[in-house]
Amino acid sequence: MRDVALLLMLFALAWAALARPWVGVIALAVVGFLHPQGYATGFMRDFPAYLVLFGVVCAALAKALAFDKLRPRLPRDWRLAVLALLWGWFAVTSYVSINPWAAWPKLWEVMKILPPLLLMLALIDTRDKLFYLIVAMTLAIALVTVKGGYWAVMTGFQDRVYGPPGSQYGDNNEFAIAVTMTIPLLVLWRHEARDKTLRWVIAGAIALSYAAALSSWSRGALLSLTAVTLLLVWHSRRKLLFLPLLALAVALVLISLPETWFSRMETIANFQNEGSAQGRLEAWRIALDLVREQPVFGGGFEGWIYATLSTGGSRDWHNAYLEMAAEHGLVGLGLWALLLFGSMASLTRLIMQAKSHKLEWVHTYGAMLRTSLAGYAVGAIFLGIAYWELLYWLIGATVILRQLARQSLCQAKPSYPSGALTAPAI
Repeated sequence: MRDVALLLMLFALAWAALARPWVGVIALAVVGFLHPQGYATGFMRDFPAYLVLFGVVCAALAKALAFDKLRPRLPRDWRLAVLALLWGWFAVTSYVSINPWAAWPKLWEVMKILPPLLLMLALIDTRDKLFYLIVAMTLAIALVTVKGGYWAVMTGFQDRVYGPPGSQYGDNNEFAIAVTMTIPLLVLWRHEARDKTLRWVIAGAIALSYAAALSSWSRGALLSLTAVTLLLVWHSRRKLLFLPLLALAVALVLISLPETWFSRMETIANFQNEGSAQGRLEAWRIALDLVREQPVFGGGFEGWIYATLSTGGSRDWHNAYLEMAAEHGLVGLGLWALLLFGSMASLTRLIMQAKSHKLEWVHTYGAMLRTSLAGYAVGAIFLGIAYWELLYWLIGATVILRQLARQSLCQAKPSYPSGALTAPAI
């Protein structure tokens, strides 16, 4: 029955995509980040839902180009050039990799990020569409988060919370970072919502997101969650109200969490005596050794296969920065870091411009997207998540926001989205 429901959902999304190609991009976000086939029990488990939906969106776009005179354009933004250089460098490092038989399949897998991303950049060209895209990305992860957060509260945080099976963030550690990155997007949605009931529902989802992230028992997620929370307080208009509520929430957490949870978090400071932390440090050491041996090209995709032979093999570098440096050299690390931190810097500048020109919606969108990327930047210190699709879609959203902000600045007046979900309260 579950498989039939998933198939019907896919048919509905495909039908909507055929009617409007940009809706197909929203559908791709839902299927890509929710990963519903991971919950299937029969024929839908191995069904290529995302690939089929992508084909439908491409067909709808071809139809619109031929008959509806649609003329989409990619935004003019420096990040597109950096993306092209980064993916070109991936091809170079795969060609000279130490494990070409493993590097080329991984390159093909990572290359799949680009086509949907280009569709998003070309078709999401209004504030309405950007709003719906962010809501779709948020809901896709929040649906799993709310379930996990509720379970965490009901069980007294005794069990770990995991993400969709088979997804990029199915593991408890990765899922906690994805949840942390979603919290600012939920705050953005709540800020934009006018309906009071919807605002309360979103507030409940935010609270359960914190519960789910804490119940992952991930130490890296705790640091990422702390960074995100501090930035949310910084951007809050009502800091005097927010701080007491935060203190109350922390007190409730201290009372609710089991003693074993605190014992695990204490290993952040006492990592010398903890086996998992020592394994992570060993992976970092091996990655640095590989960077010293191959500072320009690195070892290529899946370089850990060769580099960790002496230690019995480790399938994760446990650090996205070292992952990029070890597999693609300092050149790859530089391009990747430029995308991440350059986007955060661009958003900072955009926030300042929006504040001076009184474009409140641009300020809000920019602040929350930057907070989400900051959560990723902290979490990436402890996890090998350099090829996360969620990261590149968020960077794509910053590109679109910058383009829309330029248009608003030129017109000297913002536009207001009016959609079925909600409209912004500005």
